[in-house]
Amino acid sequence: MRFRAPNEHEAQDRAWRIVRAAYADREPVAWPRRHVRPFVTGALVAAVAAAALSPPGRSVVHSLREAVGVKRAEPALFSLPAPGQLLVTSREGAWLVHRDGSKRLLGHYRDATFSPHGLFIAATRANQLVALDPKGNVRWTLARPGPRFPAWTGTRSDTRIAYIASGRLRIVAGDGTGDHAIGPAAPVPPVWAPGLDRVLLYSNGHRTVVYDAVSGTVLHRPHLQPQPSPRIRVRNGQSEVIVGSRVVFRGTGVFDQVVQSPDLRWLLVSWPTANQWVFIREQPRKIVGVSRIAQQFGRGARIDGWCCR
Repeated sequence: MRFRAPNEHEAQDRAWRIVRAAYADREPVAWPRRHVRPFVTGALVAAVAAAALSPPGRSVVHSLREAVGVKRAEPALFSLPAPGQLLVTSREGAWLVHRDGSKRLLGHYRDATFSPHGLFIAATRANQLVALDPKGNVRWTLARPGPRFPAWTGTRSDTRIAYIASGRLRIVAGDGTGDHAIGPAAPVPPVWAPGLDRVLLYSNGHRTVVYDAVSGTVLHRPHLQPQPSPRIRVRNGQSEVIVGSRVVFRGTGVFDQVVQSPDLRWLLVSWPTANQWVFIREQPRKIVGVSRIAQQFGRGARIDGWCCR
């Protein structure tokens, strides 16, 4: 039988209340990416100190470890649970991840997006918008000052890319021709309306402008059907993934992305607080965690797409 110090349970309860209260009192908003590492580092230091103090402290450490991250998560991304490929960017560059878990570093790009059928990739670097094939071979480039946030839409025969450069929202054809500006823009990603290849939505944080991407005119009364999509909510030190009105996943800290698989059966949640990705299937229920994301893809890893059927 393990030796128990006098008032051990009471000390454990007090320690847990103090830690939980301190965590709950912190700023409960989605932090910028630069705050994630200090938070994780601080939590680790606090955990080591608690473990060194007392047996109750060691119990508190165990509780904290269980609260952040999926238990028994895979140590690496061995495969994708659904068809398609992942496009990931980080400080290392842009990665293409195949379903079997193999991955290719395409180059030192900071933003990336799939073409509508996954045949090509648009990416950005210092002063260029670049179109690549899946092997990383450059198909065309367009010189523009500081391009960001490319978004590609269209059919196999008619595609266009929206992006931001020099404070303007711009559109270029999928073959790199006909580049032109259609309006002012802050550094916020543009979004194509689902199922409407020529309708572009742009929100600067204050209002949303809807454009006809072919004519460049503003649509004042667009007929858009709302598409249900998963979203993230952050409150009281926890994040939740919500589909419709249902909470399908919850965890301590910050979720910064949720992406649907091409077959719509899985969700992929990025959980930087835990340095994990979490794959979630609702029916039948299954959760698969993958650890060490920063070690596999580099710091600041971001999911830029999961394509295609």
